[in-house]
Amino acid sequence: MSKENKDRFYYNKEFLGSPEGRSVRLLSEYYGPFQRFKRNNVQDTVVFFGSARLKSNEEAKAAINKAPKNISKKKMKILETDLEMSFYYEAARELSFKMTKWSKKLKYKKKRFIVTSGGGPGIMEAANRGASEAKGLAVGLSISLPFEQSGNEWISDDLEINFHYFFMRKFWFLYLAKAMVVWPGGVGTLDEVMEALTLIQTKKLRKKIPIVLFDSHFWNKVVNWDFLVEKGVISKSDLDLFHISDTVEDAYKYLTKKIRATHLSGPNF
Repeated sequence: MSKENKDRFYYNKEFLGSPEGRSVRLLSEYYGPFQRFKRNNVQDTVVFFGSARLKSNEEAKAAINKAPKNISKKKMKILETDLEMSFYYEAARELSFKMTKWSKKLKYKKKRFIVTSGGGPGIMEAANRGASEAKGLAVGLSISLPFEQSGNEWISDDLEINFHYFFMRKFWFLYLAKAMVVWPGGVGTLDEVMEALTLIQTKKLRKKIPIVLFDSHFWNKVVNWDFLVEKGVISKSDLDLFHISDTVEDAYKYLTKKIRATHLSGPNF
């Protein structure tokens, strides 16, 4: 680096990486993605949240077939659970494919309702994979973590956007979102869906966003919604903030109906 560039703070990596440079880094994670979406003509998104740990049906079956004959019952149970949970991977892949095919038929200059994920493995990979297999764009808003894969092979060129700050990543999940689908997941998934519901409940997020929670058996065990209503900590009307689906077809019909009513006409048009 030339002395002239080194003396300019916006070229100086030591300064940019320092506490004093934090505000510049935050602005970079706002304006950088803004530029990337604009460059790729993306107007809005449909966001898929879910576990990074889930495997495809093919991968889960292959792991069982390759398991040694003397494998312990505990380890075999893990492999069998992976196969059982691969249902969600394949369902996310199918729904993403269907939503992408649907969005491609819309006649707009800008690209609408582009499937977007957290850019990692598991459900995120499945979402990007389905969109890519439908010959559409697939956005990945990934995060740099020490023990987790970042990115997946199905994200479209120029649309893997890597973040350092979780809250800036969450901002971009919600800023362009016109719908969300939440699949079984862990702490990160719960954090993301609860934050979205909180913003909608408190009207900090004013646009209408249909939210699908996939699989009633999972979600009704993880969150006892009726008990929350019974104890008065949420209102019964809060249960209308989301829709629980048990099939890809039901989720697809609900999302396309709601998107048409709120974003192709109606309050958000």
